[in-house]
Amino acid sequence: MGRFEGKVAIVTGAAQGLGATYAKALAAEGAAVTVADIDDGSKVISEIQAADKNAKALNQVTDVTDEAACLAMVAKTEEAFGGLDIMVSNAAISGQAYHGSFEEMPIEEWDRLMAVNVKGPFLCARAAAPALRKRGGGKIINVASGTLFKGVPGFLHYVTSKGGVLAMTRSLARELGGDNICINSIAPGLTLSESILASENYDQAARDASVAGRALKREEQPDDLVGALLFLAGGDSDFMSGQCMVVDGGAALN
Repeated sequence: MGRFEGKVAIVTGAAQGLGATYAKALAAEGAAVTVADIDDGSKVISEIQAADKNAKALNQVTDVTDEAACLAMVAKTEEAFGGLDIMVSNAAISGQAYHGSFEEMPIEEWDRLMAVNVKGPFLCARAAAPALRKRGGGKIINVASGTLFKGVPGFLHYVTSKGGVLAMTRSLARELGGDNICINSIAPGLTLSESILASENYDQAARDASVAGRALKREEQPDDLVGALLFLAGGDSDFMSGQCMVVDGGAALN
């Protein structure tokens, strides 16, 4: 029996990349999983069910910048699986974000990224909290970034958004603690997800520079984040809230 047998999880941004890795890892441990994404997640659903024909998975197209869509995502998860225990707010604009001087950044680009990267986790937490209370508590896991600890230049909107995610996590930990809801964050380093591999911002030279700044001299893979995700989603972290687990190979040693 998997460690999340009988548990229900939502993972946003799960149609590909890190979100797909998180969704498949939770499903492999027995959780019923809603694959939520603005894109169709049917491929990930098929992969989950190919690995285990008894796996429970729901494909839910969701725009995390839209409150009604976030509420519907939670409602349909409860309807399909009977409740909600784990909310993973992973959806974000990252690999395809603008790269360059903040003085030349289009204001529309700033607004678009903030809507997904900051407003999205806020709306997801607000939609999920009532469902988690019904279960007597639960876990919210936000995805931050190692860049916020290093002040990486050229991505001011992205780094700022992930700083906002960490601040939100800390504040919500105070607001939700009385309901036995733990909220923590994961801060990945530069990880070879599909969006990063497809991005012109991260050629081999940029990736090599990232590796050079790490204590562990190799590129980060999506599977490197699974252990932290499962720890924060499970019972071993029941007395931990408002924290950030940096999983970047020892780049941000703060």
